[in-house]
Amino acid sequence: MAATLKDVAELAGVSRSAVSRTFTDGASVSAKTRRKVEKAALELGYRPNYLARSLTTRRTSLIGLVSNNFHNPIFLEVFDQFTRKLQESGLRPLLVNLPDELDPEHSVQMLRQYSVDGVVVASSTLPPSFSKAFKDAGVPVVNSFGRYSTAPDVHVVGIDNVECGRLAARELLQRGYRSVAFLGGPESATSTQDRYKGFVEILSKEADITLKHSFARAYSFEAGREEMQRLIDAGDLAEAYFCGDDVLSIGVMSAISDAGLKVPADVGIIGLNDMEMAGWQNINLTTIRQPVQQIINSSVELIVSMLDEPNRYPETRIFPCQIVERGTLRPRIESAVS
Repeated sequence: MAATLKDVAELAGVSRSAVSRTFTDGASVSAKTRRKVEKAALELGYRPNYLARSLTTRRTSLIGLVSNNFHNPIFLEVFDQFTRKLQESGLRPLLVNLPDELDPEHSVQMLRQYSVDGVVVASSTLPPSFSKAFKDAGVPVVNSFGRYSTAPDVHVVGIDNVECGRLAARELLQRGYRSVAFLGGPESATSTQDRYKGFVEILSKEADITLKHSFARAYSFEAGREEMQRLIDAGDLAEAYFCGDDVLSIGVMSAISDAGLKVPADVGIIGLNDMEMAGWQNINLTTIRQPVQQIINSSVELIVSMLDEPNRYPETRIFPCQIVERGTLRPRIESAVS
């Protein structure tokens, strides 16, 4: 039989409430009592029941970690880092996969059934209204990798996707490409829309640029490969592509290779995220690095602060991105862009 709170109290010679306070963060208990309780708990192999304790504290320490893009390898890295950071903060992640979820009310209802203390929506494709539904239900929420806004409805932590589009466009111009294209994720995704907007903003100012665009059905290897195969079959290839996501880029590179073409000799590719796989020797993808760890650290900091201050005024925290030079674009022409 597992040791109980009563067993610890009897061995330590203290009340049950004293044992409970010892294992409750922030509760008042003398140093002498704490030492006696901890000694007794160690001898008996006692472990506090956090679910039972939540009935008293009205906190579960559960944080819902919600995404709709588990098939993208970048989110395996994201979830690994998120769970580590939440656990370091004394919180416990509850992973929720929403691959086809369009109705936020269903997700709100499900997470409230688990009595989560807060929610992190880790998605660049779900609309801002999805996160707002949690706020409207009284659940503290942070939208990580969400859409930049100067007046957000909820806390948003991420990158400026419009600026990333500009960054990619300038990089292709600096390499001397004149026939360029955007190959994005789902057209309905805000991240796709914003990356395309920034890309076009820069390139539309260049008189001698041929600009094309297309969209994959998902941010996935299969979708990127499928869309590039379609473009190859149609004879509609550009000199270089901003793929808007690393996993799309890798799918695109696979289709290019199967067509007997080479990257970057025949087609240049630049991605976005700098997931671990992008740096593998057989991929060697030039990409735009998204500062994932900083976004996660800031998101957890915000959700922790909201547990004590749930009505904290929403803010947007945006982190800069940078080019990671590898081997899928031809060399820069330093005088190409001022």
